[in-house]
Amino acid sequence: MTPMLEAADLTPTLRRRTVPPPTWLVVALACAGQFLVVLDVSVVNVALPSMRTDLGLSEAGLQWVVNAYAIAFAGFMLLGGRAGDLYGRKRMFLVGLGLFTLASLGGGLAQEGWQLLLARAVQGLGAAVLAPSTLTLLTAAVPEGAARARAIATWTAVGAGGGAAGGLVGGILVQGLSWRWVLLINVPVGAVVLAGSVRWLVESRAAGQRRLDLPGALLVTAGLATLAYGISRTEAEGWTAAVTLVPLLAGLALVALFLAVEARTAAPLMPLGLLRLRSVASANAAMLVSGSAMFCMWFFMTLYAQNVLGYSPLDAGLALVPSSLAVVLGSKLAPRLMRGAGARNVAVLGTAVAAAGFAWQSTMRADEAYLTAIMVPGVLMMLGAGLAGTPLAALATSGAAPGDAGLVSGLINTSRTMGGSLGLAVMSTIAAARTAGRTTPAALTEGYALVFRTAAVVLLGAALLMLAWLPRSDRGAGRLRKAGQE
Repeated sequence: MTPMLEAADLTPTLRRRTVPPPTWLVVALACAGQFLVVLDVSVVNVALPSMRTDLGLSEAGLQWVVNAYAIAFAGFMLLGGRAGDLYGRKRMFLVGLGLFTLASLGGGLAQEGWQLLLARAVQGLGAAVLAPSTLTLLTAAVPEGAARARAIATWTAVGAGGGAAGGLVGGILVQGLSWRWVLLINVPVGAVVLAGSVRWLVESRAAGQRRLDLPGALLVTAGLATLAYGISRTEAEGWTAAVTLVPLLAGLALVALFLAVEARTAAPLMPLGLLRLRSVASANAAMLVSGSAMFCMWFFMTLYAQNVLGYSPLDAGLALVPSSLAVVLGSKLAPRLMRGAGARNVAVLGTAVAAAGFAWQSTMRADEAYLTAIMVPGVLMMLGAGLAGTPLAALATSGAAPGDAGLVSGLINTSRTMGGSLGLAVMSTIAAARTAGRTTPAALTEGYALVFRTAAVVLLGAALLMLAWLPRSDRGAGRLRKAGQE
């Protein structure tokens, strides 16, 4: 097994470990944390009607069950990543997982709507602290090369699988138990992962005694959270309403001010030199653009299955199981292809395969059979997503100095989350404009088909972006990393 990097600093209350834990165990714990984080982005969707009935939530309150988590998750991600670099990746992993688990318990036991919303916001905060540490702990445990590519592939597959499994897991829990179990299920799982992490994970952090850039942290957190809030309002209010435009513009202004402050700060939260590294900048841009198209697949496929083909929530989740398996297969296949073809070419190939699947899905009809309506195009879309996700994550992490590992992980997660949120908002607007208020299966199919057609075009653009901008070889990314350290 690959030995884990010895940390310069350990949590004071823990004894120094003389024998590193098995690498597979570190990867398993990190991936378990990532699975919980991503699962909770989508698992509550199936439970929303039951939550509304039980807690008397309004339509706006129901939207905030989703938005409270998403806004806190997106807003605090960069801060969570940098906190791991400065204060310890294991420590932040434990803090984030502890917050997430306790908030899940509070949400599952909520008796009033405000209690549920508060719990979801704290869940999102815990997820934002936890998520960057999952990738950082993994890359610290495995040196660069084929072994790390395989570990990142597992992390990518587990993350994508968590998003894919949300509908199925939610349907089973709501139908078999109650809506409360979509939150309570996190408690025993979180407790087991927490206990294992305390026992087996080894602390690591960036060298030196740098302090947290508080002005930068406040600006980027407020900016990203405000942007996420503005995006969340587009579905209900449209893009031109003041309640949408004001937070969107304010969020962009805060992010711009954050960049200006970082350029003048001696110890910035995010060194702007990172964005001059080709591998970091190009991989994050590619993640944002491709994620804006790929993320909406699960949402619109579920709507198509239920609203057009008449599937129950559980049946819709089961219908997407082949797609979930395909994203795992693509993620695990990517490292093997990367050894011969290189990360850039595999990312382009995966994006092209996904574009073909989205183009096929755009030919959907209101009376089509499962095999051609959902299964085959869904497998193509998610096989491509798995193939593309692993090399993009590998390129982004290989291009940064070890001391910035947590920040880079937070940046990757932020790009993917913000890209997915923005893409879903835009695609929902496109679908609504095409259906024009009509709710017949034929009209809904037209709207969904236009979404998939648009996503296919976006993915082709993303493939061209990757071809032109991503480093031509992993060695090139390594040279960029060394240049950034000098």
